[in-house]
Amino acid sequence: MHYFDVHTHKVSVDKNVFSILNTDLNSTDFTKSFSIGIHPWFINVEKMEAVLLIVEEKLKQANCLALGECGLDKMTKADFEVQKYVFRKQILVSEKCQKPLLIHCVKAYPEIINLKKEIKPRQNWIIHGFNKNLQVAQSLLKNGIILSFGAAIMNNKKLQEVVLEISLGNILVETDDADIEIQEIYQKIALIRNIKLEELQEIIAQNFKRIFKT
Repeated sequence: MHYFDVHTHKVSVDKNVFSILNTDLNSTDFTKSFSIGIHPWFINVEKMEAVLLIVEEKLKQANCLALGECGLDKMTKADFEVQKYVFRKQILVSEKCQKPLLIHCVKAYPEIINLKKEIKPRQNWIIHGFNKNLQVAQSLLKNGIILSFGAAIMNNKKLQEVVLEISLGNILVETDDADIEIQEIYQKIALIRNIKLEELQEIIAQNFKRIFKT
């Protein structure tokens, strides 16, 4: 059975791993399943419209499965109002191209939720690398936002409590840029939930197919 890695910077050599490669805007190789978007760390206001057109064009490819990562980050130097403007633009592109959003969020969860309520998108929103507490997790899930868990689950007790308490029907798994195999993260989540690895694989596979419409 397959493992699904929804956000990674390196593609596994294991044929049983299906990866969504986080692809740079300057990349020349778009042959693998990928996501593409404007990260809030790398906003260039002067080139914004041109870059948005590139993102939209790439999202039309069948093997582009999501727009991202994009989002909001209160710890970066980029002006927050500009970040919100660019994020809104990408939400509209996501809706137009009918592709989910992979969201980078740092200290801006209320803003993400408020935008979701305001815009009422039809496409799925996924918080990648979720590492906050149960209250934040429940608030996001209540508003229809999916959570993707990465390497932090291995040792973060607070995050392990989140995974123990929430429904597995709206979670995904990723490696991001961590030096870890996706299988290890699956195994840890299965251990936390006291379920068989194969059962977790089946749940995540169903989630993946529903969320990414594959």
